Order: sequence, then structure tokens, then C-alpha cells
Amino acid sequence: MSFVRPEAAAFLKKWREAMIGAVVLMFNLNMAAGSSGVLNAFAWVGVLLGAALFIEGVRRARLPDKSGGLGVVEVDERQVTYLGPHGGGALSIDELARVKVRTAEKGKAGSDFFWEFTDRSGQRLTIPGDAENASALFDALTVLPGADYEAVIKASGLKEQREFLVWECAQAPRIDT
Repeated sequence: MSFVRPEAAAFLKKWREAMIGAVVLMFNLNMAAGSSGVLNAFAWVGVLLGAALFIEGVRRARLPDKSGGLGVVEVDERQVTYLGPHGGGALSIDELARVKVRTAEKGKAGSDFFWEFTDRSGQRLTIPGDAENASALFDALTVLPGADYEAVIKASGLKEQREFLVWECAQAPRIDT
């Protein structure tokens, strides 16, 4: 028997990292204000860690978290793999040239949010945003310098068809889209 409504439990689960970061941050700020010496130095380190955890938690909580769609995503050893009912593929993160997200109009059959990965040779891998374990794609983006998380957040809330550039390699050859 659960004493928490399912919607509230889902909200708490989504925002738990940010909430833990806030608690760590506030505890260490309080400790830093009332201490001196070595304890004060440790408290300021705790403040930095709490702030980093809070910021990352807020960023992750704002990202779309859909599941139940077709296919499975796996990110392992710097490789993104998608296994879908009608195909799939794999691309090395080290060979990526571009990452985009596309939205489709709501109401159409299937997913309305897609990841599109393109490697330097022009090979594309399109992954539905509601594929099982698609949230692992955000972790894959952390190794891409300058990845635009805000573009993904903005795209996740749209109801019309649009395309957003999330990341593009500066040294990659130009690939026609």
C-alpha cells in the first residue's frame, strides 16, 4: 500500500537529484557559516559539490523522460546503438558530426520526438525519443563539448514539426541534410 499518489511519486523521482543537491548545499552553507579552520574548508567543498549536484539535477529533470516506445537504446563504450522493430544501427560517439532533435505534430501514430545522429561519413541513425532507455542519450551528450541541452528541452515541449541542432563538430566535413 502506497501513501503517495503515483503522480507525486513520479515528480519526486524525477527531481530527486536536484532535491538532494539542495539539501547538501544548504547543510554545507550552514556548516560553513558556523565553523572555522579545516571544518570550514570541508564545508565549502561540500557547498561546491551540492551546487554541482543541484544544477545537474535541475538540468536532468527538465529533459524529456518518455518511454514505452518502439526499440531499445544502448550507450556503451562511446557507442550509441538502437535496436528497433524495423531496423536500427550503431554509431561511434567519437565519429559524430552532428546531433539534432526533430519533433512531429502531436496526434500522429508513433513517436513525436526523434533524435538524429549523423557521423562524419554521412551515416544517420534516427532514434525515437520514447524508445526504451532513450534517456541514456543525455549521458552520451556530456562528452560533446558545447552540446545544447536547452535545444532538447525546448523541442520536448513542442506540438508542431520543428528541428533543432543540438551539437555539430567544428572539424567535421559539411554533410548535406
